[in-house]
Amino acid sequence: MKDILLDRLNRIEDLEQRKLLKQIVTGVFLNLVEYQEDLNRKLEERVFNEVEDQEDRHDIYVTLCAREEIDPIHEFLYPMLAADTEPKTCDLRSVTEQMQRGEEALLMTLFLQCDYSKLKELLRGKRTFRGEIVTTGGTRSIQVRLRQNLTYIRELEKLYFIFQKNNVPWKTVNHPYAGKFFDVLWTGGEQPTSAEEELLEVRIFLEEFEAYKKLDMVPMWNIERLELKNVGFPVPAADRINFEHVLSLRKTGTQHGYLVDGDEALIRYIKRMPEELNIVSPQDKSGNWNVLKITQPTPTKLGRLAYELVSNKRKSSFTGRFSRKHPVVVRAKGEIARIAGSFEASDDLELVQVEIRDEADGEEVTYGMNPFISDNVRVENDKKRMRLRFRARRSESFILQDLMSFVVSEIQMYFPEYVCEGEWA
Repeated sequence: MKDILLDRLNRIEDLEQRKLLKQIVTGVFLNLVEYQEDLNRKLEERVFNEVEDQEDRHDIYVTLCAREEIDPIHEFLYPMLAADTEPKTCDLRSVTEQMQRGEEALLMTLFLQCDYSKLKELLRGKRTFRGEIVTTGGTRSIQVRLRQNLTYIRELEKLYFIFQKNNVPWKTVNHPYAGKFFDVLWTGGEQPTSAEEELLEVRIFLEEFEAYKKLDMVPMWNIERLELKNVGFPVPAADRINFEHVLSLRKTGTQHGYLVDGDEALIRYIKRMPEELNIVSPQDKSGNWNVLKITQPTPTKLGRLAYELVSNKRKSSFTGRFSRKHPVVVRAKGEIARIAGSFEASDDLELVQVEIRDEADGEEVTYGMNPFISDNVRVENDKKRMRLRFRARRSESFILQDLMSFVVSEIQMYFPEYVCEGEWA
């Protein structure tokens, strides 16, 4: 703009007119031009200073740990539920009252350390087992059944909606342990004769599942819940309607991923800066914000994990980065093989065949890890089956079918017009 004005001035031959116009331009228009250029520069800085979300900052790592072995000062692993750190107790009086009303009563929750195909029978039916309760009044025989505990699957569902509120792309959480927890329900048998009896012990005999039974197990992941307060006072946003709330990340670590958990009506937009989070919200007062810190894993030389640490981390490759920059689904078997092999969790699996079928045959050994994501466009019964056959590169792990389920669930998100299933080749 300054060059245009200078060119126009130089074309005026009358020096008096040129001098007068130069004074007018210098006093009015140049200040306006400089003001506009300054605003454009500030806007450009804000745009380029916003940190591009790096996918690996939101990778979720999970494992399993015995309650008594939880490290409260672990570098990056935390219990999925804080309540799991406390021992679970069973109130015999309330349980007995439920039984007297003809209801099933929860006695405990256990973990079954076996693969998915062995758990199918428990998931489909209401098989009962023999048990005993030991009280101050003696030992009584009872009858129990197992019901899948959905507590940790619901936590993954909550995490999914938090990702949506933060406009962060969802990637299936590879949690092979979440679906292997079962509630032990007291369905019948002898009951305590006195209300004063105290429960001493519960014994459950699971027949062929007895060898897989584990008590007091706690799922762990790399998500820490924080409560962060505004830095200073909220300032009006550019729209003059909302306000910007700044949360400093210097103390908690700028290398980690962060998600804001709050009322969706109070969050208009969230942008990540190098050392802070900016929340644009209609809320005009300072306050505390609930934030999920997705901690980056760090190698530790002390101790080791009893159960395998797995994640939904993708392998670093040019084709992977290019496909994420240009998200076009290529409907070819080569693209399916690329997706299946793009995760670190797929190192133990090899995709060998893809087959399209009209109907299910019950031979699949996988399950959907995103049951909370629904397809409101297509009817499930009208979809064809995409059968993915894998070959295992190792055989000693009880979570191989769960790792396969994770890979199949990710492929399902790319091909929603099919029902994706996995089986062994």
